[in-house]
Amino acid sequence: MYDLAPVLPDVEVTPGTNLLVSGPPMTGKRRIATEILAEGSKQGDGAIVVTTKDSADKLVTEYERLVPELDDAPFGVVDCVTKQRGVGNAENTSRVKYASSPVDMTGLGIQLSEFLQEFYETRSIQRNRVLLHSVSTLLMYSNVQTVFRFLHVFTGRVQSAEALGLYVLDSTAHEEQTLNTLKQLFDGVIEVEDDDGEPSVTTMGIPSASN
Repeated sequence: MYDLAPVLPDVEVTPGTNLLVSGPPMTGKRRIATEILAEGSKQGDGAIVVTTKDSADKLVTEYERLVPELDDAPFGVVDCVTKQRGVGNAENTSRVKYASSPVDMTGLGIQLSEFLQEFYETRSIQRNRVLLHSVSTLLMYSNVQTVFRFLHVFTGRVQSAEALGLYVLDSTAHEEQTLNTLKQLFDGVIEVEDDDGEPSVTTMGIPSASN
């Protein structure tokens, strides 16, 4: 089982679960998803971040604040940003792998699979948490049918690896039909709203803290 602490400390989900983290801009969606990922890192879980918005350098710096022992942790980043912007070094390392852009969904999926395989074969990691930030960026570059097909494969990989998948989406940036189409792919939803400057979290399809 995977716990969802510190966001939902009394909730656990089964291996292979994929959760959508959805809400308006500036509500702390990414921070909430990252905190769930970081909690796994502190427990020894593998952590893989697929970033379509921020560079790997920025993301690693932010993650190190949550997980100070990151140097020894099984942690990887699939960076879809740096090559597209043409800034910085974009050579693959043991920690960072690069896709050409958010449109390169095939490459993105391959890099994810490589990290999962490496963690298992070289470090015997059998529990992994995967964060994709963000689905909304993918929808900026491709139509909903293409993104749906990609996420269908991506969530299937997470499920097959018995990992925990977290997917961030800006709920106000897309039509209701698009949201309903994509929600079919996920086992549950973490809804984030702003409550006087603090994130307020509700869930759909996830066992409640009282269960």
